[in-house]
Amino acid sequence: MAKKETTCKASNCAGGGAVYGLGMIGAAIYYIVNATSFGMGVLGVLKALVWPGFVVFNLMKFLGM
Repeated sequence: MAKKETTCKASNCAGGGAVYGLGMIGAAIYYIVNATSFGMGVLGVLKALVWPGFVVFNLMKFLGM
């Protein structure tokens, strides 16, 4: 099998990961600050892990898709 070459360079490969990481940290802080109990804080951390799904869902709902 031939080795597949990638066009990814070190300077542009991890941009999405950085955005996702910053978004996850921001979402976790938001959910923890607004939590009314320890359980809600834990749930907030779990929600922060999947925040892009919430964004896409609400965007599609807003657009009527």
